[in-house]
Amino acid sequence: MPTDKIDAGVLHKLKNCSSATATTLLVKRGLRNTAIRRVLPLRRDLPRMVGPAFTLRYIPAREDLDRYGTGGDPHNAQRQAIELVPEGAVFVLDCRGDDSIAGIGAILTRRLQARGVAGVVMDGGVRDSNSVATFDIPVYCSGPSAPPNYAGHHAVEFGTPISCGGVAVYPGDIMLGDAEAVVAIPRHLVAEIAEEGEAMERREAFLMCEIVAGRSIVGVYPPDSDTLERYRVAITSGSAT
Repeated sequence: MPTDKIDAGVLHKLKNCSSATATTLLVKRGLRNTAIRRVLPLRRDLPRMVGPAFTLRYIPAREDLDRYGTGGDPHNAQRQAIELVPEGAVFVLDCRGDDSIAGIGAILTRRLQARGVAGVVMDGGVRDSNSVATFDIPVYCSGPSAPPNYAGHHAVEFGTPISCGGVAVYPGDIMLGDAEAVVAIPRHLVAEIAEEGEAMERREAFLMCEIVAGRSIVGVYPPDSDTLERYRVAITSGSAT
């Protein structure tokens, strides 16, 4: 995981951006496959999740290595990763899209919350989902799944590039999650996405007001020169924020 820190102001601006805005700006830059597929938040009422990715990769379990009792082995890569995820990072798990097996459960998730982890994202199931849904840490998954981790997964490595929900996630990519989706933003683009995204959110809030006021989408979405001038005036006067 990269050691250079993302400026706190950049992360704050990114928290003002929706996943829809982020994906639009990434498509503008030629990146079309950034929204992790088939995952939803267990809680939709939590604030937006933003933080650098700390990755864990699973491969299919093998019966002689993954059996009852092996989950607690301190050499288990999953258990090691739980204690190494940096504060403020997002724990991203490659579950191979298998939602029939739990990628994580309540106790480990609660440990991540206690350590100040910003969120958990996995393209697989969550065990003890009713309990996890009461925690204050954002958890994105494919749904509930009762079977324990070792019934189908073997944690093989952490801190390496992974696939999650069909999206390449590199350690240190900035993960943005809201009630709609999780987006992986390449680290080198995050400052410009945050800056442009915050401005785009303000502009689109103004355009929504235009539509609510009865204007046609023609000339408003996308905005023509007249609409942009009205927006400029609104920004200058402070009536659009």
